[in-house]
Amino acid sequence: MTTINIHEAKTHLSRLIETAAGGGTVVIAKAGKPIVKLTAVDTPSVPARRLGFMAGQFHVPDDFDTMGQAEIETLFGITPA
Repeated sequence: MTTINIHEAKTHLSRLIETAAGGGTVVIAKAGKPIVKLTAVDTPSVPARRLGFMAGQFHVPDDFDTMGQAEIETLFGITPA
């Protein structure tokens, strides 16, 4: 645990943040009296994504990108080229 004064903390804030993020603890003092403790924030664990968990459960048709094209063109008054 490192103790530094406020002036030094303002001057070296980036370095102190790196120290705290790396697992260290920094105490910031005013006139030699500890005021605050700088530590890393515990990040909540995010469940891992399960890629491919629905594999084989559905099928995307080969003409997916043109499905309903004629009906859409009719709705918008577009004549096929």
